[in-house]
Amino acid sequence: MYNERMKLTIEEREEIASYLERYLEHPEVRKMAAFVAHGNKSVLRHCYDVALMAYAINKKFNLKADLRTLLVGSFLHDFYLYDWHGHPLNLNVFKMHGFTHPKQARDNAVKYFSINKDIQKVIESHMWPLTLRSFPSSKEAMIVCMADKYCALKETFNR
Repeated sequence: MYNERMKLTIEEREEIASYLERYLEHPEVRKMAAFVAHGNKSVLRHCYDVALMAYAINKKFNLKADLRTLLVGSFLHDFYLYDWHGHPLNLNVFKMHGFTHPKQARDNAVKYFSINKDIQKVIESHMWPLTLRSFPSSKEAMIVCMADKYCALKETFNR
């Protein structure tokens, strides 16, 4: 799996876990395991992989992102809690999952956790450029946007 090739040390993985532990243990977050993201990967695993990838990108390029914003934002970016695969096609393209789930994920994150505006912006903008109005306006948001695209492509084509 690609996340094993990131060469994160045990200490780095423990650091990531220290930021995400309270979210990983939350019953609403655990529900993400029941939904498929891309390929056969659960939304929970996808979100954790995006957090690992965002951390690795930040470290590799010495971007000095705020780790709380980066890791919590990346982990909650798909916290939408529904199965989008069987939904009937909506003729209004802007009501399709790709356009609507960032706001649903943000709303759920706000509902269940005290997340600041920076983390909310990371979640809202992760689908850019599809969601043109939600430009990633911080380095954390841009890193998560790139990490999500990379992980989604790997999951889709490495079935």
